[in-house]
Amino acid sequence: MAEPKGPPLTPELYDYVLSHNPSLHPVQQHLVEATRSRFPEVPRLQIAPEQAPFLAFLVRLTGARRIVEVGTFTGLSALSMALAMPEDGKLTACDISREWTDVAREAWAEAGVAKKIDLRLAPAVETLRSLPDEPWIDMSFIDADKISYPVYWEEIVRRTRPGGLIAIDNTLYSGEVVNSWAVGDAAAIQAFNDIVRSDARVDAVLLTVADGMTLAFRRP
Repeated sequence: MAEPKGPPLTPELYDYVLSHNPSLHPVQQHLVEATRSRFPEVPRLQIAPEQAPFLAFLVRLTGARRIVEVGTFTGLSALSMALAMPEDGKLTACDISREWTDVAREAWAEAGVAKKIDLRLAPAVETLRSLPDEPWIDMSFIDADKISYPVYWEEIVRRTRPGGLIAIDNTLYSGEVVNSWAVGDAAAIQAFNDIVRSDARVDAVLLTVADGMTLAFRRP
């Protein structure tokens, strides 16, 4: 069995990591706090603090102008990517909750990026299937219901341009992906990870970022 090279992520080490990453935009920080206050039962649906600058970094690295997000919640991931996009960029955000995304809209407007974000309130698979069929997506981020990951994956991969990037959250699912007895969402993520690994259309890596994050590069 392989031995991990990295040190255990203690609270002290995690604080150190965050302190050496780009600071959150004031609106991002306010959104983190507002989400925890207004939705204390589901704060883990929000991306981790280190993922916000990471997503922004990926947008700048790829020069992404056309982004699709599946699963928006209160909007931190979309805000992070929109802040990094050029002024003519467009992010299509898919979610089904008006309550959660009303919070997102407030934050996007406050940060001055609302014009870059096209929020679609409908089942994500319906929104994805309504998008142009040709490969045009520069970057996407999947962070929604785990059972549907394979469906979202297929609809997005076929629309991703060669050289485009797909990021997927929660691909370690609290470590439950290693359990042979995994059920529900954990079993769904197990199966999804196998789908990605065997998909000849992409090169993919699974990283130990937050709850696991897979990055897939669309091959030419």
